[in-house]
Parts: sequence; C-alpha cells; structure tokens
Amino acid sequence: MTSPDAVPTVPAVDDAQLGDVRFRYTAALASELEQRWQDKWDELGTFHTPNPSGALTDGAGRNAEPGAPSFFVMDMFPYPSGTGLHVGHPLGYIATDVVGRYRRMRGDNVLHALGYDAFGLPAEQYAVQTGQHPRVTTEANIANMRRQLRRLGLAHDPRRTFATTDPDYVRWTQWIFLQIFSSWYDPDALRPDGALGRARPIAELVAAYEAGTREVPGGGPWAALDDVERRRVLDTQRLAYISKAPVNWCPGLGTVLANEEVTSDGRSERGNFPVFQRSLRQWNMRITAYADRLGDDLDLIDWPAKVTAMQRNWIGRSEGAQVRFPVIGGCAVEVFTTRPDTLFGATFMVVSPEHPLLDEVPVAWPDGTRSSWTGGHDTPTDAVAAYRVEASAKTAIERQADAGRKTGVFTGHLATNPVNGSLIPVFTADYVLMGYGTGAIMAVPAEDPRDWAFAEAFDLPHVRTVQPPADFDGGAWTGTGPMINSANDEISLDGLEVAESKPKIIAWLESKGLGTGTVTYRLRDWLFSRQRYWGEPFPIVYDEHDLPIAIPDELLPVDLPDVPDYSPRTFAPDDAASSPEPPLGRSQEWVEVTLDLGEGPKKYRRDTNTMPNWAGSCWYYLHYLDTAQRDQVVSPELESYWLGPDHNPEAGVAGGVDLYVGGVEHAVLHLLYARFWHKALYDLGHVSSLEPFHKLFNQGYIQAYAYARADNGAYVEATSVTERAPGEFVADLDGAEVAVVQEYGKMGKSLKNVVTPDDMYEAYGADTFRVYEMSMGPLDQSRPWDTRAVVGSQRFLQRLWRNSVDESTGAVTATDDEPDLATLRVLHRTIADVRTEMEAMRLNTAIARLIVLNNHLTSLKRVPKAVLEPLVLMTAPVAPHIAEELWALLGHAGSLAHEPYPVADEKYLVEDTVTCVLQVQGKVRGRIEVPPSIGQDALRELALADVGVLRALDGRGVRTVIVRAPKLVNVVPA
Repeated sequence: MTSPDAVPTVPAVDDAQLGDVRFRYTAALASELEQRWQDKWDELGTFHTPNPSGALTDGAGRNAEPGAPSFFVMDMFPYPSGTGLHVGHPLGYIATDVVGRYRRMRGDNVLHALGYDAFGLPAEQYAVQTGQHPRVTTEANIANMRRQLRRLGLAHDPRRTFATTDPDYVRWTQWIFLQIFSSWYDPDALRPDGALGRARPIAELVAAYEAGTREVPGGGPWAALDDVERRRVLDTQRLAYISKAPVNWCPGLGTVLANEEVTSDGRSERGNFPVFQRSLRQWNMRITAYADRLGDDLDLIDWPAKVTAMQRNWIGRSEGAQVRFPVIGGCAVEVFTTRPDTLFGATFMVVSPEHPLLDEVPVAWPDGTRSSWTGGHDTPTDAVAAYRVEASAKTAIERQADAGRKTGVFTGHLATNPVNGSLIPVFTADYVLMGYGTGAIMAVPAEDPRDWAFAEAFDLPHVRTVQPPADFDGGAWTGTGPMINSANDEISLDGLEVAESKPKIIAWLESKGLGTGTVTYRLRDWLFSRQRYWGEPFPIVYDEHDLPIAIPDELLPVDLPDVPDYSPRTFAPDDAASSPEPPLGRSQEWVEVTLDLGEGPKKYRRDTNTMPNWAGSCWYYLHYLDTAQRDQVVSPELESYWLGPDHNPEAGVAGGVDLYVGGVEHAVLHLLYARFWHKALYDLGHVSSLEPFHKLFNQGYIQAYAYARADNGAYVEATSVTERAPGEFVADLDGAEVAVVQEYGKMGKSLKNVVTPDDMYEAYGADTFRVYEMSMGPLDQSRPWDTRAVVGSQRFLQRLWRNSVDESTGAVTATDDEPDLATLRVLHRTIADVRTEMEAMRLNTAIARLIVLNNHLTSLKRVPKAVLEPLVLMTAPVAPHIAEELWALLGHAGSLAHEPYPVADEKYLVEDTVTCVLQVQGKVRGRIEVPPSIGQDALRELALADVGVLRALDGRGVRTVIVRAPKLVNVVPA
C-alpha cells in the first residue's frame, strides 16, 4: 500500500489563488504532467510497435511476441494545412488512439502511426503567392501539426511517420506506377484466390505474341512488326496508358480533373471553377478492368452500408446487350441497352454531339424530315455544326442537368432497326455523353420517360412493347407485363414476361450477328495526369517516336526540378478553348535529358505532367509497416503479419487494416483508387491481402455555432457572445451589446468560430479535451461544439483526482480497505459495460459508465485502492496522462500502457435491475436497464449519453434534466 503521507511526483501548482488546494487538478497541473508523460513515453519507447522480425522492436529491443495478435488501426491521411488544426480535426485521431490503447491493454500488438499527405494544391497555391518553395511551406506545416498532435498525447509509433514528399516515399510511389505501367490485364488468368482475371507483367504478353499463343490485335504475325509497331501494340494494352480522350478541363485551375473531382453541378471541387469537356492526350489507369472485383469484393469487408452503396453506384454495373444499327450512307452505330426486349419499340436514335457519325452527315434533309427536327437550318451540315458548338460550351454535368429541356437536331442520318427493318431518324442531343457507353442510345418512348418527353418535343412516334395495366393513364410505362408488338418472321416475344424475353432476344441478335449480350459499367478509367508542379513526376521519358519508356529502378526517384514559377498557366474560368501548360515545361534542362537506357546515351524528353495527389495516399498503409524498407515496397512477412487474410480472429478472408477511421467524403475517390492499386499489387504478388482496409468507420463532424450581427449580417467572434435569454444572443463589441443571430455550420476563419486544440490545452489540458470530444455523442454522428460544456469533462477528471489525491497535501488517499458488496457490484458492472461499449466504439457511453463509477467512489468516505486502480486503468485510453500519473502515485513503476485491461467477475454481475424510461420533451426516446440503487447524477449521465436521446436532441443544448431515479429521466432541450 502507498503511504497516505507519500508525496506525489507532480509538483504543487504555484498559484496563490488556490490557497490550501495547491494540488487541485487544474489546467496548469494537467499541462505539466501531460508534457512530462509525453516526454517519458518518447524516452522509454512506450509506443514503439514491434514487428515480428527486423530492426523495429519495442522500447526494450524485443520483436513481437509470437502469440500476440496484431491489430492495425489507422487514420485517414491528413493534409498538413498552414492554419493548423481546429478542434474538429482531432475527433477521429482521438478515437483511433482510444481504440488502439484499449486493444493494447487487451493484449494486442497494436500498430498506430501517422504520416502526412503532403503533395497537393494548397501548398502550391501558397508557393505561387509567396515565391517560397512548396517543400518549405509543407515541412513547416507538418512541424506545426506534429506539435499539436503530440500535445494531444496520441500513442503513435514516432519511428513510422513520413510524408508523401519524402524522396524515398516518392521513389516507391513511382515504382508502383511503373509496376502498373509494365502490366496488362488478362481476364482469363487464374488468380491466387482461385478466380479468373488478373494483372500480368507485360513481358508475359510479349512472350505469348512471340510464341503465337495469343493473337496480335489487327492480325498478322508478331515477327512481321518492327520494334516501334510492337511497342504501339503493347502500349494500348497496359494498365497505365496514354490516350487522347474526352477529359474534364478546368481553365480556372489550369489542369484536368478526374470525374470524381467534379461536383454534381459541373464545377471543380477545389475553387468551384467551371469544368469543360476537351479531348486531350493524358495518362489513364485501367481501373475498369477491376470493375467487377471492386464491386464483388465489397461483400468481403466490413464497411458502412452507405459507403458500399456509393462505391457500387459509382462502378455502375449494368447487364444488357450491345446492338448494331446499320446507318444508310454511314457507319453502323452500336448502342448498349439494358432493355433489349424493347427493341421493337425503338422509333428513333440519339447520338452524342461528339459521336464520329456526325463527322459526315448528308448534305440535304431526307424526305419526311419535319420542320421541328431541323433547328431552323437549311441543311443537316449547318444544323449539326451549330448544335456541336452549342454543346461544347456545357460541362457533362450541365448537359445531364439540362436533359429535361430536350434540345437536339436531326442529323439527316437514317438507321435501320435490326429487329424489324424500320428506318428510324438519328438525332443528336447533348444529354447523351460520348464518355458513357457508346455515345449513342436507341430511344423507346413507350417504355422510357426521357425518350417519351423527347418524342413529344419532336413529334416522334411511340410503339408499346410491354402491356401496361388497364388502369394505366398514359405516358411511358416502365413496369413489367406481357410483351406485345414484338415479333418478326423469325422470333416472337409476344406474351412473354420481360425477364423471359431478354435472354431470348439476345440469343437471336447473336445468331444474326446483330448484337451480343454484354456488361457495361458507369466507371471510367482513372484520369491520372495533372498539369501541376507539386506532385510526383512521372518516371517516364519519351523517345523520338513519342512513345513512353520506363525509367530504370536504379534511377528512381525522379525528383522535381526547381522552377522559376510554380503555377500552371491558368485562364479565364470560362475559356473552354484553352489548353494545359504545366509548369514543369518551363525547365527545359530538366525536360530534355540524356540517358543510357541500353542503347547508349540518347536524348529523351520527360513528362511534364505530375501524378494526382491521390497517388501517394493509394498505398501509404503499406509504408507504415517499415518506413526504412529499402529493397522492396513491402516485406512479405510484415504484410502477412499486419494485413494478411485472417491475420487475427477479426481480419476476415480479405485481410487488410483492422480499423480505418475517416470521413465519408472519401467514399469514392481515395477508397476506390487505393483498392484498385492494392488489387494490382496483389495480382503481381506484392501483397497477400485481397483488400487494403477490412473495417471502415466514418466519424461524424464537429460543427460550431457562428453569430452574425442582426443589423448587417457581419460575423462576430463567437467568444464575445452570451445568451441573454433562451434563444436571444448578444455580442460584447467594445463594451456595447449588439444583437446577433445564431447559426450552425462548419468551423472556419470566415465565420469567426474557430476553436483550436491549443486553446483547449491552455484552458483545460489535453485529457479534458480528449474526454469531451469522445463524450459529446456517438462517434459516427455530427455534433455541435460548445466550449462551455467542456467543464463537465474537466469535473469528471477533477473528481477522479480527488478520489485519489488530497488536494491540500498531495498525499495519496486510496486505502487497502476491502470494498463493500455494493461497490464491487458497481465496479464489475462498469467493467462489463465499458468493455461492451469499447468493443462497439460507443466511446461516449463508455465514458458515461466510468462517470457513474467515479461518482459512486466520491460518495464513499474512504476510496478502496482495489476499486480505484481498475477505474484508473479503464480511464487510461481516454485520459492517458492523468491515468499514468495516478497509476504511478498508487505505487506502480513504469507505464500502464501495457497493463491488462480489467475483467469483470461474473459473480458480481447478478443484480436486480429496473427499466428506466428516457424522454426528450416528454416523448419516449429510449429505455435502459439500471440498478435500483442508482443515484440521480449517475442516471443523468447515462441518459445524456444515450443514442436515442442524442438523436432526438439533434445538436440542441440542454436546458434542464428531470431525474426520477431509477425509473424516469426527461430531458428538456434549450
């Protein structure tokens, strides 16, 4: 037992205001002990995570224990902003730290590290404004963010941190690109998991052509092609390839964007500039080859339903038929349709304005052309040319959004419906996009509302092929029913149901050479070029034939040159005719390079584009396993240990990071790209796991109230505002009260409602900040920040401190007294409940249970050490610094980080309970089981942490809580 007269290691607070409570847990005392423990953790290597072998050991120089299961917890890659963190940013970081600390105490070997996604537009834009190299700005931002996060007490392994801009990391990012560039996708190849379809080295494709076991595209023997012709054949089949295709060109940013970087209203995610469709020569990655795997393997991982639905929707798998429509005087037009059963009802066609059929159109209108079809033009040539100009000024998103207006013109072309021989007019309309499907559709007005509207606008016929019910009141019928009007001399669908007619008509089309059953996807290949400076250079040079050649591994990384101007040339936001001019093109001594690539020294030209910022975040989880790895991208042993299938009981057959926490805004972009790269690495034998991330958790957001002056709408500092009466707010502006209106939204400088972690550290300490963020509500829900409410979390820690330490003398007050039965029941019920809540990541309710136990101890005359110690251990994941200090004061040497987490004794869990009804404004919002003896304060804490109560409050404050222990709590919102 620790002597009651023992002097604690923490010094008394030098503050005369405290009088005889010099050892009270204040912000000053918290700051001192927090920073002291952080230094001690670093000194002892407390959070050095041991690998099963190699140089990365624990603080005592030991590799991982063979029997300890691995647990890899990870945060989404942060971008080091120059403004530093506000209190909304650390929410996920604290949560993963709590989980990691809990799992470590449970006996897991926990890997938790944090790196920095340091390439990107903000640093480049700052460099443009200041002339300072982006690397200087980025490194300063990283240093500031690292300081703020260290002060938070996060249990990261400091040896495993890095930035995507580190030359060694850039080397491996470029190396992975070259692996993809040097591969092709063979849909018939057997994968290690037994399924068909995988990436293979391009050398194996060459060998197949040389052996004659694979047909050369275009026919003819491989030996008959010269070297340049062979390279052109191979380049079209690579997983990373160059093509001239429609891209999203953003003149205001001076760069092209991937589809995923364009908002739903056709503007850039960054900067909100208009985006235009242009045909440009750019790098692409063949992510479409993985479309089925990306969709199917979502069933193997534990992700939120919302995110998997978004990924499946983005992939957009559709089954149907590719149908060929002959065109009089032109090339046949192919369409993809999911409803080949309705072919007999196709009465016209629509092609995109960019469709090659429109490169040649008839010189005169054919007989039967109606005036409403011509757009007022005398010839098809004039009509199509004018419409193409009009369409080019719109983005793809705008064209889709404007589809309801039904603009378009007749092209003068007539096509033949392949199932009945009818001649049907071919229109062009901008709602049909060349980048989707074949750029052409068959129109069946009777079964499609969009086609019906177009037919009505242009006076076109409709033919029903599905019998609507008798009470149907007209228009397009999109439901099921028996087929009608669907027969020719060789096939009849009449009388069949829709599901029966589809395979029958597909089989007939295939037998006649008029079409094939096929699957298409909404997903398009990943546009991988950016016309920016601050990104990874492509490890590619071009020869005299303008063909790409991979830089040898020994010449990696390809470093960025210094340039006089970091800015890509930008244009007027609406200058759709402009073209990219990357800043790397200004460094001719870098662009023009002499290399010996096996043919003696020759001049080559480097690629002046850079990779998108997504490249570095596609594989960073692998680098955490060993940042000092030099001879391979990842050690097979380490990958298997930390990520492999079934590497721990919860990992699942797909393997991957055990817990990945981040915002839902990355549901498509980062997560889809990382899954694609991982599957390519899997195919090529570099990883054993099918997926990069096993369990995904999307945290909510911390938002904040902002206040605008009622007289002019100008925002005032939130800290100057007080609530004079319920719902009535005033700001103190230079001694004068000004009425303000409360708003709710994101934190930001413009709204003058930013609160920084530094503010919280100074006012309360890091542990109080951590407890408050974790207790605000369910982790997956957004919640409002209220600095005034932080004091509640501080009181919890102050009571825990008072239950352990005499505030006047600093002496430890815990005793060796045996706990009474009631206390043991509260303790072990708390242990059982907290374990349950921690396993489910319901951290707010776990804290509420700890508060109940802590309050119970406060009611005792003497606090038993046998109860206080388990409470300190359970508190450690959320408030690690105070827990470490109390653990030391209670007589224990060393850190508690690896102490076993308490386990409940079943014999103390048998206790009568009553059902407590939880109300919000008198309406029942939940029920909980509680001991009959529960006190009012404890019941209040549990009610305010309940999911149903928080959902009903929906971010509102609490005016009062009416407690009728143990059966009723009624929460009255503010």
